[in-house]
Amino acid sequence: MVDGTGAPSRRADVAIQGGKITAIGKITDSATRVIDASDQIVAPGFIDPHTHYDAQICWDPLITCSSWHGVTTIVMGNCGVGLAPCKPAERNVAAENLVHVEAIPREVLDRGLTWDWESFPQHMSATATRGIGINVGFLAALSPFRHYVMGDEAMGRAATEAETAQIRALLHEAMTAGALGMSLTVMPQHLGYKAQPLACRLASHDELRSYASILKDLGRGTIEIALTKQPSTVSDKEYALLELLASASGRPVTWLNLRDRDDAPEAWTETLDKVAPLLALGCRPQVAVRPLVVDFNLRNPFLFASMNSMKPVFEDKNVEAQKLVYAGAEFRRTFAAELERRTVYHHLWERTQVKEVTNPGLKSTEWKSIAEIARDRGVAPLDAFFDLALDDELAVDFMIPLLDIDEGRVVRKFSDPRTLIGISDGGAHVDMLCNAGYPSYLLGTFVREKQVISLEHAVKRITSEPAQFFGITDRGVLRPGMAADIAVFDLNTIGSPERPEIRHDLPGGGRRLVTQAEGITHTLVNGQVLYEGLRHTGILPGQVLRGRGV
Repeated sequence: MVDGTGAPSRRADVAIQGGKITAIGKITDSATRVIDASDQIVAPGFIDPHTHYDAQICWDPLITCSSWHGVTTIVMGNCGVGLAPCKPAERNVAAENLVHVEAIPREVLDRGLTWDWESFPQHMSATATRGIGINVGFLAALSPFRHYVMGDEAMGRAATEAETAQIRALLHEAMTAGALGMSLTVMPQHLGYKAQPLACRLASHDELRSYASILKDLGRGTIEIALTKQPSTVSDKEYALLELLASASGRPVTWLNLRDRDDAPEAWTETLDKVAPLLALGCRPQVAVRPLVVDFNLRNPFLFASMNSMKPVFEDKNVEAQKLVYAGAEFRRTFAAELERRTVYHHLWERTQVKEVTNPGLKSTEWKSIAEIARDRGVAPLDAFFDLALDDELAVDFMIPLLDIDEGRVVRKFSDPRTLIGISDGGAHVDMLCNAGYPSYLLGTFVREKQVISLEHAVKRITSEPAQFFGITDRGVLRPGMAADIAVFDLNTIGSPERPEIRHDLPGGGRRLVTQAEGITHTLVNGQVLYEGLRHTGILPGQVLRGRGV
């Protein structure tokens, strides 16, 4: 048994009754059912603090693929984008925000969203009524709250004093209904409906101070913010915003993102030193375990969404219109100039590969880099990139290992107690990446294979630490009286493949990337067995988690 506190593992039995752990030790009493976990690891269910399953919970009560990997609790509503509150007349805006920011196909949302709510409390209750396999905690994403009060003007200006009061009242209602906190974004690539900034990006500091003070008044809650224009760094302006949110709320703030960059390998350590006063207040940057390997195409080039030259592509998602943009000489000159200024795209053409094409005449380019293809064609890499996409009606799938590639530095980062493991983005960018399997990847790759972090420390980092940070007081540790969320796994076989597989299992046959877990033998949620290996038992024992004191 690895109890999630970081204490040494020990042999013990765990007794469960009524969804709770009732005893730990040598237990000889009879039981209705005994799970033989001899020579396996019994640990608290894993907690993923950064997901975007806001839409997926409508059609996938098992919340895959997070639940396949021993995750028993997720937190969603991150980055200021969400689906509640939402008036019926504004559903199109909410859906388009998910399409643009979280790269969930519109046809999938049209088929899958149930819209059995309007207010935020109704959204939480509707989730519980439909049934869920694992536990869900909600953050109150700021954009829909501003849009609910201000309409489309929320995407263009700050709120008036009267509007701020109305938005604050709705946020207070959400918190008293059980939201675990609030979220927002200021990242320039977060463009939503009609390529306009997400509504929360227009909130003034006075607004944010008012909203954050709700958490101080209630004495609970956490703030999540997608903050950094450059991965790994925190500018002076960004620091001031973190300081404002932390001081106004009196609560912890977690921000995105602290990535490892080959072009600036010491950036993340320098950032941790810079933000030391905020860390002392309990604030934490989120870090990833898996490399950020992105699949993308030029129909939805989210990878380049923050570049001004790409704005016309997002304004008109018609493929023919996009092709005209990409073919233009002036666009290519502007794109190249912007790219030159962005060191995060270091060696872009050598690292970007063609993963899959639909045009049979282009099959020879698969698994070649853009640099190789450019040499074969005798053209500049940038021209080879766009010409290849045009030859395949923008359907060609590119793949690039972008960030967190150096394992040595990444281990130092996710082992550092000043960071919070997260950024799985489960449920988002479904056709570009899948990092929701990071718990099994952490345990299989870094605990067993590379032996660079202890089993006890790794389990603590993905159980009790996120639970404490988000105020989930009855989970994350194996202890009598705690909720019986448990992952049972074989340390000799647990893992997750490096490359995701393609499935067409979204509503209407929509495409997504998934990673299947290996070596997890049982997953228990609230004392009931959700999975035996990969087999779902047919029950939905998950709960909507409501903030402490609610």
